[in-house]
Amino acid sequence: MAVQETAVLQALEELTADGTPRASALDVAGKANVSESTARRHLTRLVAAGKVVVEGRARSTRYSLAYAHVPEVMHAPPGGVRQEAAPYSSIAWSPAASRLLKKLAAPLMARDPVAYTRTLLDNYVPGVTWLLPRKLADDLLQEGRLPDQQPAGTYARKVLEQLLVDLSWSSSRLEGNTYSLLDTERLFKQNATGTDMDAVMLLNHKRAIEFLIDDGPMRGLTTSTMRNIHALLMENLIPDEQLGDIRSTPVFITGTTFIPLQSAQVIDELFAAIAYKARLIVQPVEAAYFLWTHIAYLQPFIDGNKRTSRISANVPLTLYNCSPLAFMDVDRGDYARAVMGIYEFNDFSAATDLFEWTYRRSIKRYKAILQAASGVDQTALRFRSELISAIGMIVGVGKPLEAALQALHLEPSDADTFRALLNERLDSMQPYNSARYRLSEERTLRWIEAGRPR
Repeated sequence: MAVQETAVLQALEELTADGTPRASALDVAGKANVSESTARRHLTRLVAAGKVVVEGRARSTRYSLAYAHVPEVMHAPPGGVRQEAAPYSSIAWSPAASRLLKKLAAPLMARDPVAYTRTLLDNYVPGVTWLLPRKLADDLLQEGRLPDQQPAGTYARKVLEQLLVDLSWSSSRLEGNTYSLLDTERLFKQNATGTDMDAVMLLNHKRAIEFLIDDGPMRGLTTSTMRNIHALLMENLIPDEQLGDIRSTPVFITGTTFIPLQSAQVIDELFAAIAYKARLIVQPVEAAYFLWTHIAYLQPFIDGNKRTSRISANVPLTLYNCSPLAFMDVDRGDYARAVMGIYEFNDFSAATDLFEWTYRRSIKRYKAILQAASGVDQTALRFRSELISAIGMIVGVGKPLEAALQALHLEPSDADTFRALLNERLDSMQPYNSARYRLSEERTLRWIEAGRPR
């Protein structure tokens, strides 16, 4: 390796040693004492060699080490009791996952290239085959599902405002986004437009999640639903003609020996099979895990596959009123290795451990939010359809409040309670929380700028 290239690699390692996930070419150039163009040239070579990962485009381009901080995984003692891995990882890896992580710690040149194995999907029989241990799936369902029968999407709507921030931020962070959780919340509340690639990514996530909650229960688990999720996630990040379109060109996955399928016809066929089999899985937690792993494994789109898999995994959870899956606090390295275990070894053990760990955290988080807001939600839930209708008439078409109330034909005993609740919701209306009333951000903003007429 050339002296300058060595200096560039060492500079990147030093810049990311303190936990910073990635660095710009300019940062690397300054650290290595070379020009920015020289740093970019060497970084490009290092990416091609599989030693460095590149993310983003143009001014948002950032670099990180492909195998930075790979954990020295601890083996479980006799009896199979789980132990913590390296201190930075919060997941207690199972013995099977520990063995997998040790294999993934080997250099790329020591691992054999592998192609997509379609038998993983072909041999999966809904209701017979289980990717998750069945007891684990049932335990998570018991912990995360609403106890009573309610319309599809009720759980997600109850926690929507927090879910928009949580899932948008955590999923984007796994893609290298640099916004903090507080910055994300501020971006959404200010109804800002995307002025940089990171903001665009976050706002796209927000729209995709709103689509999931608002249209998902009506559309169901179809390829159209997931292709629309991809289109919303990747708008302004890839060419328009590639939004939701099954790829017809190869994709390159840095840092792994996995070779995805290249035939568009076969990819389309397998993507349809994923949606079909997911619809037949009556256990929603297993269905979520199936979608998360199989969409990422197939790589049906030119870009944005992993983020599409994370949002799509929430479709069955939403339909069955289970806690959403937000992927909060997941370490990027843990996530990458869990997915690479499937890519390279068809080994789901690390992915299972990660899924269990992060979904239990989601269950606890959103259960606490439900409990904190339970006093208000009971009344709002009772009048949910009336609120959607009334706010649609007032904000959406400009009908006066009194006319909207008359159109609902409420019982006289409910009129005062509903009027107070309606005024409260109109006072709190913002573009970022308008999706629950099936209103566009643009129409809501025009109503607010007009002085909130009612």
